[in-house]
Parts: sequence; C-alpha cells; structure tokens
Amino acid sequence: MFKRHKSLASERKRALLSQRATRFILKDDMRNFHFLSKLVLSAGPLRPTPAVKHSKTTHFEIEILDAQTRKQICILDKVTQSSTIHDVKQKFHKACPKWYPSRVGLQLECGGPFLKDYITIQSIAASSIVTLYATDLGQQVSWTTVFLAEYTGPLLIYLLFYLRIPCIYDGKESARRLRHPVVHLACFCHCIHYIRYLLETLFVHKVSAGHTPLKNLIMSCAFYWGFTSWIAYYINHPLYTPPSFGNRQITVSAINFLICEAGNHFINVMLSHPNHTGNNACFPSPNYNPFTWMFFLVSCPNYTYEVVSLPKTSKEKA
Repeated sequence: MFKRHKSLASERKRALLSQRATRFILKDDMRNFHFLSKLVLSAGPLRPTPAVKHSKTTHFEIEILDAQTRKQICILDKVTQSSTIHDVKQKFHKACPKWYPSRVGLQLECGGPFLKDYITIQSIAASSIVTLYATDLGQQVSWTTVFLAEYTGPLLIYLLFYLRIPCIYDGKESARRLRHPVVHLACFCHCIHYIRYLLETLFVHKVSAGHTPLKNLIMSCAFYWGFTSWIAYYINHPLYTPPSFGNRQITVSAINFLICEAGNHFINVMLSHPNHTGNNACFPSPNYNPFTWMFFLVSCPNYTYEVVSLPKTSKEKA
C-alpha cells in the first residue's frame, strides 16, 4: 500500500510539472506572437520594390563638311548630348588625323562665327543630325606662348641697349660719358614691369581660348619689341640728359610708377577670380584693398593704372 501511494504521488507531481511546463510554453508562445505582431504592425504596409529607371542618353550624328568645297569629310556617330565642340574636334581628329584639333574651326553655317570649344552639342542641335563646317585655321600657337614671347623680348632687348653694346652706340662716346642715376632707375622700373607681366602670365591670367593664329604672335612681338627698341635707344643713349625738374620729378614719378604697378597687379588678381553666383559671373567689386577702390570710378582699373604708370622721368636729347 505504501508503495502504491508513493507511486500515485509521484505521478501527480509529474502531471503538475507537465501542466506548469505547458503553461510556460504557451505563455512564451503568446509573448513571442504578441511581439511579432507588434513588429509587423510597426513596420507598416509592405511596399513593392521600386523599378529601376534606366536613363536614356540621346546620341547625335555629326556631319562635317569642308567649308570651302561643301563636300562631306566624315560623319561622327554616337555623340552624346553633353559632348562639347572640343570633344567633337578630338573625335574628328581620330577619324581624320590630318585635321588637328588646334587648327580646326567649326561653324554652323559657312561664313558664320566659329564655335567655342566649351559649347555643348545639345545647345546647337535642332535635330539628331547636326551639320558642321570645318575650316583649317592654319598654324596655331598657344596664347601663353604669345604672351611669354611678347614680354620676354622687351626685357632682353632693353638690357642690350642698357649695356651699350658697340654695334648700337659709339664705343668711345659711351666710355667718355657717365650715366645719370635716372638711367639705372629707368632700367630697374622697366625690368620690374615686364617681370610682373611674365609672372602674371604664368600664375594669374586665365586664357579662355587655347590657341591663336601664328600671325597674332608676329604682330604682337613686332609691336612690343619695336617700341621697346625705340624707347631704350634714347634713354640709354650717351647724349641722354636728365629730366628738367631734377630729383623732384624723378622721385614723384618713381613713386607713382610703383603705386600703379601694385594697383595693376591687384586688379589683375581680382579679375582672374571673379565672384560666381550660380552660372553667372559677377563683375569684381571694391573690397578692403585700397588699390581696388578704383572700381568706384572706372570699369577696368587695370588699364587706368597702366596709363598712369607711363614713364615721366625722362627727357631725351640726343
């Protein structure tokens, strides 16, 4: 009897434990289901995955004709709408190697203006087929080369006259007559002027057009080199006489020259870094720099400084 009661008690305990375990499992299941329901509701409704839109790129066909003969040279296909005239010139050179990009001028019509390299095809295209006329511009040189040749020549030419080489002046007359101090000052000012030009060409100025015909280089060099030779010949001549008002005129003119050179430099720096508002470039305005206050009076103070700094320290008599 004792064993039977003991077995019944143990069975009841097992039954109670199993009932409790079942309740705990049901409670855990309810908690998990409740948590999962909250998670689904907080996530909101299911959204379909957005379809990937493929951008359509418009391509153009460029027909290039000879501007003189009106004959077709080549056809460039698959030119994108964002391509520029510079890109078209590069493709044209690959198709026809004898047409160099720097020598090619493209026009929308014969006799019309040449298109700038930064113009996009989309801005000039009236249809999917664009007709351009090509012109050989001849031998081209870069604008940087033009400016460097313009300003290096006067610097070296003036020094040749300053040294009074025998092939220019009479050697005996040059040795007999001493130079006035203003001659040395004029050489210093001349060198400062053209050294500033050279440095600004390399580090300040920004040229929009990359190349220019070779004739422009010849004309510019002839102008600068010719007038430098004319001025340097008289200033460095052995029979040169000093200014009429002496040191007072020399000092005032030298100070005026240095101020105008500084003003010209600061204006050039401002013009090379204009203020941009969106796609438009705003004209420079005066700032804390006193040299920029000339903008209150004129539109291009660099030319004003250039004119005012003209030499006034010499009186030639040879």
